[in-house]
Amino acid sequence: QVQLVESGGGVVQAGGSLRLSCEYSGRTVSNYDMGWFRQAPGKEREFVVAIRWNGRSTPYADSVKGRFTISRDNAKNTVYLQMNSLKPEDTAVYYCAADPLRLGKWDYWGQGTQVTVSS
Repeated sequence: QVQLVESGGGVVQAGGSLRLSCEYSGRTVSNYDMGWFRQAPGKEREFVVAIRWNGRSTPYADSVKGRFTISRDNAKNTVYLQMNSLKPEDTAVYYCAADPLRLGKWDYWGQGTQVTVSS
């Protein structure tokens, strides 16, 4: 019974920046592992990056390495994805996911937020 709400998506020109937010709620929410995924039209869902309950992040997907940064504010029950130097190929629906038990399984997902990067 975990709920996640993404926000911050929109249309941006190539080279621009966006910051996505994911606010989550539920039992012991401050200790959830959280992750970001994305899916472009006609493509499979892609893992972007995740952040553990203690603030340690996983390696970033090669496609976003050096441009995206994940962070979290446990007091606000929010995880962020700062996206810089955006490219048209970053266009996708971005999803936030939660692993409440920290077992490596993404049990809960947000509704997604659309990011469109124009050239």
